[in-house]
Amino acid sequence: MTATDPTLWTATEQAAAIADRRLGSEELLDLLLDRIERVDTAVHAVCTLDTGRARLACRNADAAVARGERLGPLHGLPITVKDAISTAGIRSTGGAVALADHVPTEDAPAVAAVKAAGAIVFGKTNLPEWSGDWQSFNEMFGTTNNPWALDRTPGGSSGGAAAAVSCGMTSFEVGTDIGGSVRVPSAFCGVFGHKPSFGIIPTLGYLDAPDALDVARSVESDVNTFGPIARSADDLRLLLDVLSGPTPDRSIAWRLELPDTEINSLRGLRIAAWIDDDELEIDAVMAAVLHRAVDAAEAAGAVVDRRRRPSLDVASAWRTGARLIGAAVAVHGPDRGLSHQDWLAMHRARADLRAAWASVFEHADVVLCPVTLLPAFPHLQELEWDQRTIHVNGVARSYVGLEGWPALVGAAYLPSTATPVGITDEGLPVGVQVVSPYLHDRRSIRVSALLAEACGDLGGGYRAPTITLR
Repeated sequence: MTATDPTLWTATEQAAAIADRRLGSEELLDLLLDRIERVDTAVHAVCTLDTGRARLACRNADAAVARGERLGPLHGLPITVKDAISTAGIRSTGGAVALADHVPTEDAPAVAAVKAAGAIVFGKTNLPEWSGDWQSFNEMFGTTNNPWALDRTPGGSSGGAAAAVSCGMTSFEVGTDIGGSVRVPSAFCGVFGHKPSFGIIPTLGYLDAPDALDVARSVESDVNTFGPIARSADDLRLLLDVLSGPTPDRSIAWRLELPDTEINSLRGLRIAAWIDDDELEIDAVMAAVLHRAVDAAEAAGAVVDRRRRPSLDVASAWRTGARLIGAAVAVHGPDRGLSHQDWLAMHRARADLRAAWASVFEHADVVLCPVTLLPAFPHLQELEWDQRTIHVNGVARSYVGLEGWPALVGAAYLPSTATPVGITDEGLPVGVQVVSPYLHDRRSIRVSALLAEACGDLGGGYRAPTITLR
């Protein structure tokens, strides 16, 4: 594959080519479907296709361009959507047998937003049951493999989404993230993913529990966010603007005006590099890649502080964050019956966590920290998820610890952009979280673009997977 292949272009480039009539919407759909036919037999990222209606919509999009019309910034882009998000007329299951035949009659607000901007949904991508794992496998659709190493996971829960973007099976993706479900797969698959500030993108239509159909229509879970996955940070900025806004019932009065950023260079940018922490020790090989990325930012003129980090008890903070996440999604287990008073106690602890982060941002523009403990790991499906063991630097660690770094950020409601910054000697992508203050999403996305560029010689930025697309 080469850069001349439109399926590997960024969504921004694809949309511009469709608008300029250098590329047809239906032509791009056919290229994506061909890629799925040739590659997805090995990766298993796409679990449902709806090509008939999509083809008609693409033809209508091409006809509109011929008339000089443009329906929005995503005009004519064929896309897939994570199977945890309700999509009208297309089977949407949450990865659960209980919803095996569920076909929603209306779109989640996020899906409606990308459609209103001109995107055309032609399929759904795989995930773990009820989005409840850092891997992506379920009884109905099987296991999604990492396109960089087929014996390894693409991450979860938006694993099919990230794998599809990485392989050029879709123009971009809409995923969900409550405990790292956009950030971890993006890092594992070598693409860009953004977990937005909590509350700026509606999360109605999320299928994550046995009573999901009733809950999804009217209730948004604490901590949970929907976020874009793409092949460039510029795509994330475009998609953030499309997706952000109030829920439909609030749209009569609420407006969202996210602060813009004037950052155009890493020169002078204040970066707090929180790469190492005894409580959340990361894989040494991955750590070396992350430190090289920090060095690259410093060489580009950034002012790097390698000692600054939130002043808190990390062990207590990430576990509190994990409990808040658990309480929001609990299908079973001790947090299913959590009292409101107990939740309020954790909510107060969250306020302390947010204050600790805010104090860091008085001295730093962004914080760089790991996405999780290690790069993509071999498939691990035995036992219940909270009984599994992973190995970090040769030491057995609880699988639950994978949530540590994502929870420290997500439970504090902060925006974070997963950014590919290098490749290990084994050929696995490594990503970093670019974390910015609450509601400063455009800052983290802009710095993500600059950091990926600075790390280009190290293997940073998007590149096609070497195994599946060679």
